[in-house]
Formats: sequence, structure tokens, C-alpha cells
Amino acid sequence: MNANAVLVATGILLSRFAGLIRQRVFAHYFGIQSDAADAFSAAFRIPNFLQNLFGEGALSASFIPVYASLVARDERRDAADVAGAVAAILAVVTSLLVLVGVLATPLLIDLIAPGFNGAKRELTITLVRILFPGAGLLVMSAWCLGILNSHHKFLLSYSAPVLWNVAMIAALIGFGGSRTLSDLAVYLAWGSVAGSAIQFAVQLPVVRRLVPGLRLTLASPSAHVRTVMRNFGPVFVSRGVVQISAYIDALLASLLPTGAVAGLANAQLIYTLPVSLFGMSVSAAELPAMAGAAGVDNDRLRARLDAGLRQIAFFVVPSAVAFIALGDVIAGALLQTGRFTRDDSIYVWGILAGSAVGLLASTLGRLYSSTFYALRDTATPLRFAVVRVALTTVLGYFCAVRLPPLLALDLKWGTAGLTASAGVAGWIEFLLLRHTIGQRLGATGIQPATLARLWMSALIAAAASWGAKLAVGVSQPLLTAVAVLGTYGVLYLGLTITLGVPEARSALTKVLRRRG
Repeated sequence: MNANAVLVATGILLSRFAGLIRQRVFAHYFGIQSDAADAFSAAFRIPNFLQNLFGEGALSASFIPVYASLVARDERRDAADVAGAVAAILAVVTSLLVLVGVLATPLLIDLIAPGFNGAKRELTITLVRILFPGAGLLVMSAWCLGILNSHHKFLLSYSAPVLWNVAMIAALIGFGGSRTLSDLAVYLAWGSVAGSAIQFAVQLPVVRRLVPGLRLTLASPSAHVRTVMRNFGPVFVSRGVVQISAYIDALLASLLPTGAVAGLANAQLIYTLPVSLFGMSVSAAELPAMAGAAGVDNDRLRARLDAGLRQIAFFVVPSAVAFIALGDVIAGALLQTGRFTRDDSIYVWGILAGSAVGLLASTLGRLYSSTFYALRDTATPLRFAVVRVALTTVLGYFCAVRLPPLLALDLKWGTAGLTASAGVAGWIEFLLLRHTIGQRLGATGIQPATLARLWMSALIAAAASWGAKLAVGVSQPLLTAVAVLGTYGVLYLGLTITLGVPEARSALTKVLRRRG
């Protein structure tokens, strides 16, 4: 990966690592098979939804291309005006969202968790009302991310969520030993709000230094601001559609037995790691550069796209194979503690295996969407995202609710059907994106021979690592993970180098250079 992508990946890695620690502590106190775990997992989707929608989607695609181009042309006054106007608009919109969200929470619960009732539903309502103000702060933090990224300050913008996670971890440890699970969930929600404020506050001073003339105003928006708003609408809907897909999964999971919502949330934290770490890091780092090349040098744009696709595939293919073959080892190492048992690890493994179906498509699709945004086309990704959600809804309901009884399976395994069906829909969206980009720029994508070498290396490494798992056993999850996943990583890297995959040799060279 290039230097900017490495900075993004480093920030994301720090943030995700903190998130994994938070989830491990959460699993220790709550486990999976509890109403409080399900209630908090469902409620917690509110801040995640708004952060993903604004931070990783709409603002990045609509605000960054306009603001970054002004900065690149040294039009600092216009850039500051755009930043201030966008911040003012966001502040008004998010304030209204928070107010409506708090007042309409009972209706929202019926939408996100219709299967909850009684005390479980009431607890979820309480948690959502607490979390909404923090969600508003996360939206403003996303505005900071847009400015920092445009000035190539990638590390701070993507590592700031570490503080959010730290605040939640502190709440869990501070109150976990003396409160009921329901009370602990409430304290954890307040910890999330405090962490959201800290995450925003730590970025704001740097933003003010980068934009010295920053002034929040809603008066007389410039043509540049109108461009941001015009692009924001379709991207907002497009990213919203993608986020709705995740909500449909949670909605269907609420119809399954207790533990399904929490199990899905635990698995999602793991299987979105490679999507964020590799797909988002490459896409975020490439967007400013691709925006500069779009319409000027399409050959360079296509070359950057293809190089990014190869970088993503090198890391995501082994991730998908590991989720299928070694998911219990991964889940055990990250989550198995306290109330989270070996059976819970196996349950999460099933969900991870289902997610592996569309893992590569989801990550590659992010870069294709960024290419459309660089071309100032926000409508095409929206159309294909709608197709994906429609397929996810239909296939998800069948695979989660209808298919398990037909196969004489426990209904709880419908969660694996959810993630697998979403993967099928993701592949269809990816193929549509690739086909349309090909019509504009010429043929793009990864050579079949390269993909074959990646999959073959990952499968051989997984088979050998499975043998290591049998030899070591699973009684000590962390020890098992070190032996099994260490073997897997070393073998995969060695095989891809032997087979002549350029990204493998590049990765090894960077590691050796840093050690030297």
C-alpha cells in the first residue's frame, strides 16, 4: 500500500484494535445469551449507523473532492468558507436528528428490533435515547475527518475513535463488577456518549489550525457549497441504502432466538475489520488522487484502480478463507472470556463463515464506488446499492427465517444465512459496478491468474493450519491463535512470494525495511 493508505490503515488498525478490546470486555461481562447483550447490541447500531453514513460515506464522497481541490489550488479562503458552511449545515441537521430520534425512539425500536418485547424492549428504548446525542457528536467528528483527510492528516482522523472505545472500556471495567447487566448497559451507553465528545474534541484543535479562517455560517452558500450539497444527496441515499442493509440483518436477527443479535454484532466487528482495514484504507487514500486524475488522465485513473484492487485482494482473500476454516480460533482468541464460552465462539464462527461469501466483493466494491465518486458520479453507485439491499432483504428473510427449519437446523443458525445471503447480494453489486466502470474507462480488475494464486495459497495455508489446530487443541484460545494463525500467515506469505505475487514481495520488503 502507498504511504497514505498505510497511514489510514494504521489509524483504522488502532481504532479497530481498541474496538476489539472493548468487545472482548463486553463479552466478558455480558456473554451472548442475555437480553441485556441483545438490547445493547441493537441500540448501539444508532451511533454506528450515523458514523458510517456520514464519516465513511456521504461526507467523504461529497465534501472531500470539493474541499481538497480548493486546498490543492491554494484557494484557502474559499476552502475555509466551504468547511464552515458544511459544518453549520451539519450542526443544524444533526441537532434535528438527535431531537427527533430521542422523541421517536419507541417507533425506531419497532423498526430495528420488532422481535423485542417486555423489559428487553424497554431497556433498548432507554439505551437508544442515551446514545442519540453521542451519535450527533460522531457526525461532527466525521466533518473533522473530511478536513483532516484533505490535508493528508490521515492518522489522527482514523485513530481518534480509539478514545471513544477507551471511554466505553472504562465504563465496563468501572461498573462491571457491581451492577446488574441492565444497569451496566445503561452506564456503558453513557460511556459511549462521553467517548463521542472526546473523539470530537481531540480533532477540533488540529482542524482549527489547518483552517485558520474557519467561520460557521448558513448565509449565502457559495457555488462550491452547493456542489457539496448536490453531491451529498445521492451519496447520502446510497450510503444510507448500504447501512439499511445492515439494519435489515439486525431486524431479522431480532426475530431469531436470544443471542442472535449479540452474536451477529460480535461477528460483524470481526468481519468488518478487513473491509475497513484494507478496503476503506485504500479507497480513502486513493479518493483525492483519483479525483485529480478523473477526466484528465483516465489511463492513470484506471492504473490506480487496478493497483488498489490487487492490494485489497492480497489481504482480503486470506481473511475470507480464515473466516471459513479458522473462525472458531479467531472468535475464541478475541472474545472467549467470562460469560463468553467455547460454544459462543463456535456460534460466531458460523456467522463469520457466512460473511466470507461476500467479503472480497464488499471490499473491492468500495474502491469501485470511490472511482465513481472521483468521476463526480454519485447516482450509479446509488442504483446498484438499491439492487443490493432489495436482494439482501428477500434472500436474508428466506435464509434466516425460512431455510433453517427446512434443513432441520436450530433457528439460531439463521444468522449465518443472513451474512451469506448479504454476500451473494454484494457480489451482484460488485459485478454491476465493475461492468459500468469498464464501459467508461476500459477493462479493469484483477487478472484471473493472480486471483487463482491468492486463493490457492490461502487454501493450502489453511489446510496446514487446521492440522496445527488439531495438534495444539482449543483449551487455551490465545495460545491456539498464536500457533494456528501464525502458521497460517507465514505460510500464506511464503506461498504467494513463491508463486510470484508482487504484493507479497512488497509487503515483506516493507516489513524488513521497518525492522532494519
